[in-house]
Amino acid sequence: QVQLVESGGGLVQAGGSLTLSCAASGRTSSLYAMGWFRQAPGKEREFVAAIRWNNGNSVITNSGKDRFTVSRDTAKNTVYLQMNSLKPEDTAVYYCAARNTRGVVLSVYSTYNYWGQGTQVTVSS
Repeated sequence: QVQLVESGGGLVQAGGSLTLSCAASGRTSSLYAMGWFRQAPGKEREFVAAIRWNNGNSVITNSGKDRFTVSRDTAKNTVYLQMNSLKPEDTAVYYCAARNTRGVVLSVYSTYNYWGQGTQVTVSS
């Protein structure tokens, strides 16, 4: 089992920045990738970013390519999502996720078997 705890959400004005953190504990040696998803009210959960644990290869959703960065600190078992130039449409609950199954595609939420409780990000206009 892997437990995930997110932190760093909050209220920010449009154009501002936030960094989300997700600390993993438990059987972290089994991790293959960790990702971030978000869900806005009335919308489906959508992929934001993901990173492979062993080599740091990452992928970012198109809407965040020039604004978001995902990174990890393997010594701290923590993954980060740095979000810059935030827009009101980025408002959502952001979830950290982890998976221990290998695969080319990291953007499908059903492939992740561990989830955090979510952290609210609100971007005011």
